[in-house]
Amino acid sequence: MPFATGVGSMPGDDQPAFDHAVRVVLDGLPDLPHLPEVPGRGATASMTGRALAMVAELGADLQPAGWRLTDAAGIDQRRARSLLAQDLDTLEEAAEGYAGAFKVQVAGPWTLAATVERPRGDKILADHGARRELAQALAEGMRDHVRDLRRRLPGVDRLVVQVDEPALAAVLSGAVPTASGFGRHRTVRPPEASQTLGWVLSAIAEEGAEPWVHGCASATPLDLLRGAGARGLSVDLGQQGPADHDVLAAALEAGEPVVLGIVPSSDGVIGEAEVVERVLRWLDMVGLEPATVGNFLGISGTCGLAGATQQWARRVIEISRRAAAELSD
Repeated sequence: MPFATGVGSMPGDDQPAFDHAVRVVLDGLPDLPHLPEVPGRGATASMTGRALAMVAELGADLQPAGWRLTDAAGIDQRRARSLLAQDLDTLEEAAEGYAGAFKVQVAGPWTLAATVERPRGDKILADHGARRELAQALAEGMRDHVRDLRRRLPGVDRLVVQVDEPALAAVLSGAVPTASGFGRHRTVRPPEASQTLGWVLSAIAEEGAEPWVHGCASATPLDLLRGAGARGLSVDLGQQGPADHDVLAAALEAGEPVVLGIVPSSDGVIGEAEVVERVLRWLDMVGLEPATVGNFLGISGTCGLAGATQQWARRVIEISRRAAAELSD
């Protein structure tokens, strides 16, 4: 039976918005709800800030140019950790008695390396040793995070950790700008990209959770993600090329979940009938039968909903859920 889920982020700019998002997700996505991210609350609630709240034994602080590694945790990293703990407290209370599957999200090691600076400036991406250290610290942090979630959500029998890598395609193509803006960082070779991502995915799997990877950018190498240990893929279907469709089909045939982002993340005009039709056309194109892959097929928005209105965010969730239910009939 197909399922509906969300990519992660939700609109809003204060704590009540997060509390509201938790209720909306728990009520609207019963098959696979997720821990909402509300980055409108500030840098400590952003994708980068939240991931740096999880890394083990690495200090960071917020500078005018963005997040930077430091010798010890700065006030902003401590605030990010406090906010994450507060959000998990809210989730734990709202999800009391919940049983089933649940998903959380974290920025991946390559996206962090492309956005966080070294102590001496410029991106971690410029330093082989620093990006290795960051990935290993993130892997250890994910172990602790999964254990904490198990304690807080005892009824969850299937925990999914979605690693977000929106910058991976740019890292592999040498498109990430240097601090000056006049140059580009060197291309990272696929074997290193796979190994580094694999450390994080393996840590998640070793703790008994399912490691998925989400990439909504075009040219994200889906075969590399699977080779690194991803046991689920989440994509913007409109950004995929012919080779990507083959990889997605192969994943479904192997019994690995695939979430197709179809419902626009910004306000639009679409209904569940159009979503269902597009999914069926796609399945026909790749030669798959809905009945044989339905349990592994997910429907979601094309990307996060931080830039959407509250009304459209709820509508995306509603359309995704109804489309998944219609595909089940």
